[in-house]
Amino acid sequence: MTQSLAILEKLISFPTVSKDSNLALTDYVQQFLSALGIQSSIVYNEEKTKANLWAAVGPANMGGVALSAHTDVVPVIGQNWSSDPFVMARRDGNLYGRGTADMKGFIACCLAMVARIDQSKLKTPLHFAFSYDEEIGCIGVRRLLDMLKTLPFRPRFCIVGEPTMLQVVTAHKGKLGFRVTAHGLEAHSSLAPIGANAIYMACDLISEVRRIQDDLAVHGARDGDYEVAYTTLHVGKMAGGVAMNIVPNDASFDFEIRYLPQDDQHAIVTRIKQAAEDVAKRYRGVFADARFVFADLQSYPALDTPVDSEVVNFVRALTGGNSTGKITFGTEGGLFQKELGIPAVVCGPGNIAVAHKPDEYVSEAQMALCDAMLDRLVERLSV
Repeated sequence: MTQSLAILEKLISFPTVSKDSNLALTDYVQQFLSALGIQSSIVYNEEKTKANLWAAVGPANMGGVALSAHTDVVPVIGQNWSSDPFVMARRDGNLYGRGTADMKGFIACCLAMVARIDQSKLKTPLHFAFSYDEEIGCIGVRRLLDMLKTLPFRPRFCIVGEPTMLQVVTAHKGKLGFRVTAHGLEAHSSLAPIGANAIYMACDLISEVRRIQDDLAVHGARDGDYEVAYTTLHVGKMAGGVAMNIVPNDASFDFEIRYLPQDDQHAIVTRIKQAAEDVAKRYRGVFADARFVFADLQSYPALDTPVDSEVVNFVRALTGGNSTGKITFGTEGGLFQKELGIPAVVCGPGNIAVAHKPDEYVSEAQMALCDAMLDRLVERLSV
């Protein structure tokens, strides 16, 4: 077993589901780096139950290349796994376990790379940014970026190691997530017309969201390089009501906007809020205070790196690939680009198609290719 596979086996053993702490994994990484003479900085959440890790190798008086990854994983509850998701299993050239592809495989390759290089030969530094709570809205990395804003030197490039089968990805959609609560008027169900049914209000607004989606699919911006070529609206959760014989006075639903970089996401939000006001007006003849309240849940910006930019050419040279791609899922790359002005691409081992599913895996071949890519990165930074 190569060192990167052995490290991955250890990383998988930490059940860093986003709702739980990642401190045991972060401690392991910090001790691993410390044994190699590498100091790291820890940036905690407010409760100090989770942490980001930042480390640098090489000269300290210049910017270099940042390798970015998140340490958290999605839940396994309700999924039918063939083996323990937190014990790495090797079968037919694949490595199974929660987070193998998304994205502890990349972290393992980064650590193995550091262990085998001669740090004194680096002419340009390597930076490592390992974050928490990416899976629930790129939350943790924001604290890390705030810390990086205070440093005298920032990375020149950022490579986010999400699973792309090691294709260089230059762009992804951004995301806005909201919870919308409808406030109506309760009544006995035998007198339903004198109440303002909040579930009906919510359903009426959901219909408007779907209508706006249909309009965006036809008349909105399009980019055929994405698997879904237009901005999408999606309602993923709904709740409301107490009992069948009570007209509900509140109901809520969660929805998201996954927007193309060239779309104005704020204009879309304005359209939805105007639709909410129009729906609420229809209920005010029964209940004067009928209304919708919007609460922000999560957001991250789109990534849009020009295909002819220096970072794209640099990383393509490391992979040996000629093509670039765009992805519909989000990453922390847009935040590095927006908050710090650091050009970013996404490139890592594994296939996103198996992430978040039972029997998630990364192939040994992909891990070997990632090891080789990082070795070439070290060579480039040593001349």
